[in-house]
Amino acid sequence: MKAAVIVFPGSNCDRDVAVALEASLGTKPLMVWHRDTQLPDLDLIVVPGGFSYGDYLRCGAMAAHSPIMREVKAKADAGTRVLGICNGFQILTESGLLPGVLMRNRNLKFICKDVFLRVENDRTDFCRYYRSGDVVRFPIAHAEGNYFVEPHAFREMEDNGQIAFRYCDRNGRVSDASNPNGSLSGVAGVYNAKKTVLGLMPHPERLAEDLLGGSDGKLMFDSLVEALS
Repeated sequence: MKAAVIVFPGSNCDRDVAVALEASLGTKPLMVWHRDTQLPDLDLIVVPGGFSYGDYLRCGAMAAHSPIMREVKAKADAGTRVLGICNGFQILTESGLLPGVLMRNRNLKFICKDVFLRVENDRTDFCRYYRSGDVVRFPIAHAEGNYFVEPHAFREMEDNGQIAFRYCDRNGRVSDASNPNGSLSGVAGVYNAKKTVLGLMPHPERLAEDLLGGSDGKLMFDSLVEALS
């Protein structure tokens, strides 16, 4: 399996996700600078978290027009798996690779804490080591994680199994109290229609080994390695 991590000015989780990928994959992923215009043959592209371009204009809006994103979109259209985490999720929505938008948290504050997530669809390369209904713990660290999409589009996404994760309590109950940012229907992550692109606001790479306090996130990287190797 060949993987690459895209690096933007202001990325600060690129090395974290590279370490998590290497632990599952056994080899280091390629680190690709945003000004590059070509990508080799790859099985997985990760768009990491951080503050690309300082979050100026709108989170992910400037990064979506970086030269490398034309190549990322071309690879995604050809079927290469793409994972966008936090700011990476924002970039993927701004690029049109995922539906919806990420708006300001409803409390208008930056939120940094661990949250519980319920796995909604395990029938993808990203989640084959989870089971639908599983409750996992990942950290969040964002000010613009309030997911929204038009109601008719959301109904189609639900019917198509495009909801990947929802915020929940430790028992798997989805409620307003368990929703940290006001996201529509508690959505924490979504797939594209073909389930080849996943974007999520929580950070699996930050809980991918026991030394970090938990390893729920490692199963995502193990799933990808199993599926794509």
